[in-house]
Amino acid sequence: MISLNVDLGERTYPILIGPNLLDDPEPLRRAIGGVSAVVVSNETVAPLYLERVQAHLAGLRHEAVVLPDGEAYKTLDILDPIYSALLKGRHDRHTTLIALGGGVIGDITGFAAATYQRGVNFVQIPTTLLAQVDSSVGGKTGVNHPFGKNMIGAFHQPRAVIIDTRTLDTLPDRELSAGIAEVIKYGLINDAPFFEWLERHMDDLLAREPAALSHAIERSCLNKARIVAADEREAGARALLNLGHTFGHAIETGMGYGQWLHGEAVACGMLMAATMSAELGWLPHTEVARLRTLLLRTHLPVTPPAELAPERFRALMAVDKKVIDGALRLVLLRAIGQALVTADFDPAALERTLATPAAA
Repeated sequence: MISLNVDLGERTYPILIGPNLLDDPEPLRRAIGGVSAVVVSNETVAPLYLERVQAHLAGLRHEAVVLPDGEAYKTLDILDPIYSALLKGRHDRHTTLIALGGGVIGDITGFAAATYQRGVNFVQIPTTLLAQVDSSVGGKTGVNHPFGKNMIGAFHQPRAVIIDTRTLDTLPDRELSAGIAEVIKYGLINDAPFFEWLERHMDDLLAREPAALSHAIERSCLNKARIVAADEREAGARALLNLGHTFGHAIETGMGYGQWLHGEAVACGMLMAATMSAELGWLPHTEVARLRTLLLRTHLPVTPPAELAPERFRALMAVDKKVIDGALRLVLLRAIGQALVTADFDPAALERTLATPAAA
């Protein structure tokens, strides 16, 4: 088992990575502070893993809430079954919510934990690669709104992140590729050697070779843990983790939540950010080509949807958490492994990027 820490002083918590961790009750029991718990999962994951998790809760008062599966259900309304279970079960401030599923379940459960009785503990058990390397770590929680993705939420750190790499055995190929998009992101923003490693080992990742997957998860979590420890609430460096997300969130919102997987939209968004960086003269076109080649090898989209005209794209990007005082800030690239957050760019470069169908 690999153990990393997200260093946040008194709120420091472990990220545990390894095969068959769902068969070990100790990590979960150590993370539960009280005598009660509620497991939140969805209709896809619950039949696979819920019984195993609940077996570790013997002796505690516990119950489960099983939600519909999909980004389309990541709304304020979906919180009601969780709150209802907590209230009907008379759960107090010492209860623990357990998120068992992908990024949607983690975000919903974390937001419920942040807001029930003004904050209770929760534990992340992510079962998708995207959730394991990104959304389960760092305490960002929330739900979507028709006008903008993740615009309603709270920062609320988990007590632990328990990553059983064997859960990836049941992950569909499309979702595996979508998760790898977030892995590629870490190489782009501040870890050029990792990007080069991904170029050499992408076939191993797609083949689900255990050692390659474990290394990619560990390296991604280590990168994110360091950034979160330095900037928990995204006042500075943490915004780099949003590379591709302003473009990607526009795609997700504009096309309807769930039509594009989050990682697919981020992949296309990262290439658009790289393309714009080249338009500005900051990034060599050869580096854009390297990224495009890696995304294509990963079976990820590199072309934004034709249905989103440039003016619609701009309107959607204007509803973004990185917009401050009306100024759009973007995460762009100076080099592979060197990203920056800036509002100081030539708007014409953005216009050219949005007007280019292939974005590369």
